[in-house]
Amino acid sequence: QVQLVESGGGLVQPGGSLRLSCAASRSIFSISPMGWYRQAPGKQRELVAFIISGGTITYVDSVKGRFTASKDNAKNTVYLLMNSLKPEDTAVYYCYAGPGAWGQGTQVTVSS
Repeated sequence: QVQLVESGGGLVQPGGSLRLSCAASRSIFSISPMGWYRQAPGKQRELVAFIISGGTITYVDSVKGRFTASKDNAKNTVYLLMNSLKPEDTAVYYCYAGPGAWGQGTQVTVSS
């Protein structure tokens, strides 16, 4: 089972940006889909972005145009660039690489 470690979370003001990273313990070349989920306090975990083999990326409507997911197979790392952050983006963000393959999560807080 691949191990995943997220980083890059933190506190940012509304309108700011963050880039999350998810480092995998082995090659991610053949892993599809990979993606990002988030869970806000008192809410269910929701899909943010999915990267499918061939390069297709899907986003939840609430982040379209603001977030960009990418996958670097050479570095075994997946990224989530988040721009124009809003308070409602506050959540723990998790990397996902298939059934049972989750990172530990990284906290993103958007607040002034």
